[in-house]
Amino acid sequence: MAAVLLRLAPSDPRTLITRIKALTGVVQAAGAALLLDGHAELVARGGADGAHLSGLAALQEWLPQLQPARIAGVGMLETRHDSMIAGEAGADYVLFGEPAGDGTRPSAEAIADRLNWWAELFEPPCVGYATSRDEVEEFAAAGADFVLVGEHIWADASGPAAALAEAEAALKLGFAGTASTPARG
Repeated sequence: MAAVLLRLAPSDPRTLITRIKALTGVVQAAGAALLLDGHAELVARGGADGAHLSGLAALQEWLPQLQPARIAGVGMLETRHDSMIAGEAGADYVLFGEPAGDGTRPSAEAIADRLNWWAELFEPPCVGYATSRDEVEEFAAAGADFVLVGEHIWADASGPAAALAEAEAALKLGFAGTASTPARG
């Protein structure tokens, strides 16, 4: 596991910082980065490694404050052009396939196509947001450098640990199907 994306329930800044600090040491001790979903203003105060930002406007606003010391990743990029702008601006990664606020997202085939396109042409890592074990494998095979496992991990009847093990196996299968296996997944 390369990173943990932390989504925080709304609260006051002091409570959020306390929650972040409670997880930071555990995640980092396991060798992963802790990224906050939004809340870029709390990254340094909570000791997190960076922020996942939604859209170009958020990236442009927070990139100067986060880099070079912290990770600035971005998702909710609606077009290929938006993705290219994010990459050129210096995003540490781009995420494809995360659900919009209403829960909709592109098809798995469209996400795999976007990942493949990005992996062939651009240097910054790309991440695929997978909502199932099958998507984990498909996105790894399409060229994703990383795969973000969605809520299905927590809802799996066999439990999160077993679901993560299945996702890891699917990731390995997907990477094995590509010409060159990424260094990290």
